[in-house]
Parts: sequence; structure tokens; C-alpha cells
Amino acid sequence: MSGRQVDRGRLADVVLAAVVGALGTAVAAFDDGTTALDHALVALASAALAFHRAAPRAVLAVATVLGTAYVVHAHPGPLSALPVLGAVHTAARVGHRGVAAAGGAVFLAGYVATGPGTQHVAERAGLLAGWFLCAVVTGLADRNWQAYLRQTEQRALEAERTREEAALRRAGEERLRIARELHDSLTHSISIVKLQAGVAVHLARKRGEEVPPALLAIQEASGEAMRELRSALQVLRADEPAGTPALLVERARAAGLTVDLTVTGDERPLPRAVDLAAYRIVQEALTNAARHAGPAKVRVRIDYGTGNTGGPVGELAIDVDDDGAADPDRPPVPGTGLTGMRERVGALGGTLSAAPRAEGGFAVRARLPLVEAV
Repeated sequence: MSGRQVDRGRLADVVLAAVVGALGTAVAAFDDGTTALDHALVALASAALAFHRAAPRAVLAVATVLGTAYVVHAHPGPLSALPVLGAVHTAARVGHRGVAAAGGAVFLAGYVATGPGTQHVAERAGLLAGWFLCAVVTGLADRNWQAYLRQTEQRALEAERTREEAALRRAGEERLRIARELHDSLTHSISIVKLQAGVAVHLARKRGEEVPPALLAIQEASGEAMRELRSALQVLRADEPAGTPALLVERARAAGLTVDLTVTGDERPLPRAVDLAAYRIVQEALTNAARHAGPAKVRVRIDYGTGNTGGPVGELAIDVDDDGAADPDRPPVPGTGLTGMRERVGALGGTLSAAPRAEGGFAVRARLPLVEAV
């Protein structure tokens, strides 16, 4: 929160206290027998409202004690409950509904006990009870609304944070797809052209014939095309991760996700393909947890081939579990992220399991052989 927002909040609190104090003092001035002590009690009870953000329960206690002392001493009308009503509302607004209801009950008890036992007093007490109930209900409604706004803002920030990662992931997948297409089509065709041109040149020279310039140009051009195509494929396949799984965990924590990371085994440099796949699997699992798990706790476990996670020795094991809202009876429809994970793991000869857990939440289990993909 910025300094300007804090100053505005304090100003609003002071204005609230001043308005309630002015109303309470004006009402007290029209009651017969109001003394300087009564005015002081009203003023102090109202002034306490200026600190309701810092100490809502303490403000409620002060307002209740001073307000009750005022009604016991002066027997005023229902408007004397304004400071206590404000304190009850602000306490309920931050979640202290039990304390708020207790404060209202104490004030009502003092109001009824000190007044004459007439129907008029009973009607006033009923009116005040309704006011206090409304104060508690509106405080809870405001609290829920503020929580909704905070959740909406957090989701917007999370969407903004993951949008770039999703765009980079889709761009990388598209580059790999193009690289595969180029490799499967152009590379094969150009290789055949180069091979045939080389055979023709070799046969012409073997027979002592002059090699046609066009044939030499084809051989040279096909070789140059192969070199350029290999360079282009290397660029398209350059999909290095921008960090490590530990860095992904730190980013997720900074975004508000509760994540625990456990690493077992000899942490060491991995084959490039395995390292990239591990990074993308953890990235996608954390992204899905942030989007779909709700306020959950996530556990990331990476085992460098010790077999502690149930897999064989010599196999990288990645487990990402959350205790979120996933339901085993309603498995999710695999999207681009889960499909991409399966393709990466399958290309390396590994296995992947991504499904809701029986005890609730979602689990991702990836097993990757610690060998270079052929």
C-alpha cells in the first residue's frame, strides 16, 4: 500500500470519528440532565473509532465500555449507540464477528438494565438490537466483498505473470514443430539432391568427362543449403530454460503460492533434453496449481536417481503435489500444457502421470531416464 493510500485511510478514519462524535454530542445536548462527564464519554467513545484499523478489538472494547457507562449514567435515547455501532461494524468487517456480537450484547444489556421497565424501553431495545445485527451483517458483507476484490486482483496479477510464460512456451513449441517439419521434409530432399549431384560429378570425373558447370553449381548450392538449414534448425530448437526449478519455486512463492521444494540425490548437470523437460514440467505444474488449485499448498520433489521416490536408480523423478480443489471424480480435460508435458516425457522414453489425487488435490509424476535422447 502506498503512502498516499495510507494517508487517505487515516483521514477517512478521523472523519468517521469526528462525524460520529458530532452526532453523539448533538444528541446528548438535547437530553435533559446531560453532564460534562457524559459529553466526555461520548467524545472518547467516538474518538476511539479513529484507530479501528490498527486495533479493531481494542476499539470495540473501549467504545463498548464508554458507551455503556454513558447510558448507565445519563439514560439517553437510541442514538447514543452510534459509537458502539461503528465499532461493532468495523470489528465484524475484519472477521471478529463473535467479539462484535458480544460487544453489542453488553451495550444492550446496560441499556435495558438502567432504563425503566416499560414497553417504550423494550421497543427501543428491540430497535437497537436490529441496528447491532445490521452492523454485524454489513461488516461481514463488506469483509467478503473486500476478500473477493483481493482475490480478483490476485488472479489478474497471476494471469499477467503467467501470460508471458505461456506465450514463451507456445512460441517454443511452435519453433520445435517447425524444426521437425523442416527436418522431415527439406533436409531429406536437399540431402537427396546433394547426394545425386555428388554421384554425377564423381562418375563424370571417373570417365574423364568434363563436369557440367550446372552440376557443380547444384552440388555447391545443395551443400550450402544444407549448412544454412542446419543453422536454422539449431536456432529453432534453441529452447533453453530461463533458470532452474528452484528459481521457478521462488517465483511462485513471490506470486503468493505456498510451495515447498525437496531435492534428493546428487544434484548435477543433466543432459540438455532432460534438463529442459524437467524445467518445463515443474513450470507447467506450478502454473496449473496457481490457476486451478486455489489457496493450496504445493510440494515439489526432485530426485536425482536415488530411487527415493519409488523409481529405479538412474532415473530423474519429479513429483509436484497440491492439496487444492481437484476432484478425483472429475478428472480435468488435458489442455496444451499437459499434452506438451506428455510429449516431452514420451520423446525421452519416460513416463508421466497427471491426475487428481484420491485424498484431494492434483499430482504430477514424471520419470525421465538420465541418458541422452537419441
